[in-house]
Amino acid sequence: PSSLLPPAGSVAFLGLYLMFGYGASLICNLIGFTYPAYVSIKAIESSNKEDDTTWLTYWVVYGVFSIAEFFSDIFLYWFPFYYAGKCLFLLWCMAPVSWNGSQVLYQNIIRPCFLRHHQTVDNVLGNLSTKALDAASSVTREGNAG
Repeated sequence: PSSLLPPAGSVAFLGLYLMFGYGASLICNLIGFTYPAYVSIKAIESSNKEDDTTWLTYWVVYGVFSIAEFFSDIFLYWFPFYYAGKCLFLLWCMAPVSWNGSQVLYQNIIRPCFLRHHQTVDNVLGNLSTKALDAASSVTREGNAG
């Protein structure tokens, strides 16, 4: 009988490659992006909105992780097996279980932070939007006057 799981040899090879291989960063990022992007497109095209929420949550966590990684990458790069750990983290975030990484991190860290600060962010964005529209309007007026 066919299985959705890859052969153990393939998993072992991938694990070793992520620890020691050239381009481990690319492989890890492809794993963290390709499958989630594919199922996200399928979710967009389906009428079920629950899958949309699942994958939006993944992408929020993926984005927060990517920004955090950008600032800490110079240190994390030196840790042995970093990319293997990152890959396992991303697989946990996309795992088809209710306690996957995306749900755990969103519910316990991202959502509480968002709820504490979203009004301030909304006010700043509103002010920036107003200033941008005013600037665009004045440039348009000056362009028409000349």
